[in-house]
Amino acid sequence: QVQLVESGGGWVQPGGSLRLSCAVSGSIFISNAVYWYRQAPGKERGLVAVLTSGGNIRYEDSVKGRFTISMDNAKNTVYLQMNSLKPEDTAVYYCHLREFRVGRTNQHWGQGTQVTVSP
Repeated sequence: QVQLVESGGGWVQPGGSLRLSCAVSGSIFISNAVYWYRQAPGKERGLVAVLTSGGNIRYEDSVKGRFTISMDNAKNTVYLQMNSLKPEDTAVYYCHLREFRVGRTNQHWGQGTQVTVSP
């Protein structure tokens, strides 16, 4: 059974940095993609970044140049390095994995980790 466990959230002042981790356990299909989403109070969950098993990376416009998604295959962990944080980055951040199998896509979510950016 695939499980995702996020960590690394917390409080940081504007301009600061945080690194989120998403530890992935279980047997994962070779064709997959890992996403970071976030949801601020009163807003819908939105995509922040995606990293595919083929090495493709995409970022939401507001985080380009500030956030970096990466994966350590030896540790089965996906990271989201967040620099130059702004108050509007405050949200619960979720790790999301999709496995692209023939005929179906399996989806898995982590429990989320809170990021708060304020003076």
